[in-house]
Amino acid sequence: MLTIYHNPRCSKSREALTLVQQFSGDRNVPLNIIEYLKTPLDIAQLSALHQQLEDSTVRDMVRDTEEEFSALNLAQAGDATLLQALATHPILLQRPIVVYRGRAMIGRPPERLHALLETK
Repeated sequence: MLTIYHNPRCSKSREALTLVQQFSGDRNVPLNIIEYLKTPLDIAQLSALHQQLEDSTVRDMVRDTEEEFSALNLAQAGDATLLQALATHPILLQRPIVVYRGRAMIGRPPERLHALLETK
């Protein structure tokens, strides 16, 4: 199973979606597309996703350029507060995030995803 946490309004997310759709089709791997703004992740799901993001912090999962980041004073927030903010304000989730074979990667830029998808 290949999963992408996707925001169709984001050009990088659309580029990543095209890449994973091609990979999925070429290798006959089922693809799960989650529009996380319509189906927000809860804290448990976000924590599990964080565990799959090797060498990444919870802060790496957060878009610090969004208005909500400043409005919620998240610059110095700890992991628990950041996870709660992501669950409550899904627009803060970095995008896209792709999960494959138990590992996850933030696809910015989308070309980074080749390293995840080419793993054996």
